Amino acid sequence: MTALQVLPKIRRDAVDRPRRRGSVSATQRRAAWLMVAPAGLHALIWIAVPVVATFVLSVTNYSVLEPLRFVGLGNYVTAFADPVFQASIVHTAVYTFFTVPVAMAIAVFLAVLLNLQIQARSWYRAAYFLPQVTATVAVAMVWLQIYDPQNGLANKVLALLGITGPAWLADPGFALPSVIVVGIWQGIGIKMLIYLAALQNIPADLYEAAALDGANGWQRFRRITLPMLRPATFFVAVVSVISAFQVFDQVYVLTEGGPANATTMMTYEVYKSAFVNFQMGLACAKSVVLFVFLFGLTLLNRTLTGGRDED
Repeated sequence: MTALQVLPKIRRDAVDRPRRRGSVSATQRRAAWLMVAPAGLHALIWIAVPVVATFVLSVTNYSVLEPLRFVGLGNYVTAFADPVFQASIVHTAVYTFFTVPVAMAIAVFLAVLLNLQIQARSWYRAAYFLPQVTATVAVAMVWLQIYDPQNGLANKVLALLGITGPAWLADPGFALPSVIVVGIWQGIGIKMLIYLAALQNIPADLYEAAALDGANGWQRFRRITLPMLRPATFFVAVVSVISAFQVFDQVYVLTEGGPANATTMMTYEVYKSAFVNFQMGLACAKSVVLFVFLFGLTLLNRTLTGGRDED
């Protein structure tokens, strides 16, 4: 075989080789589907089916004890006409408005401090993150003791300053701020961890160059740290807002929505409609309203981040 005969064969092999390397055989394809099947089945049974059922039941009078009957948008009209549910939307928005930015600001401050070379840095990181991995019910029980009007730590500290402390969880004027404080305290840990990871990805050369240019600590923080933390901030903000809209455990343990519905939240109203009043259709309608809020927040996140993932 001459060189002229061999050359076309080499060219064909060079063209065919990438295609053969990138091709997927039927066996590999079946193996891939088998590996994906458990997760897909889980998502179908425990996510997709309940979501579809929620939308379907939200337009019925489903109450477990009565025959199913289509009521159209009646549940939504009932929900929005209920002053308690209206108040729950306001309380959830207020809770989110205060817990998210305050916790984020504290988390940034702590992350910057814990990114420095200080003694027992790992211990401090674990201590601040501990509330995040502690059961919310356990956290709420601790704060229930702190807020005790007779023997609670909060009023004892105020007594040392000559101030008579209020009945934190029994006073409508103090109940919601008290729940907000618990939400801020428990949410700092995960936000701090995310910011800490983002800080460690900032090149040290930027700070060194800024220091050579005469920038002080505040200028370096404002001109370098904050802009470089922007992607983490978008992520933390959206996740935190979604989490705040789903607050339930601490409200259930601390106040049960009281006093006088002063701390009732959207999720707590869904719980009461479903498992106290057994109005499952109404509960599903309220769940759909909550879903719309969360879906809107997700779209807002995509808008703020340019509507695309970073490469």
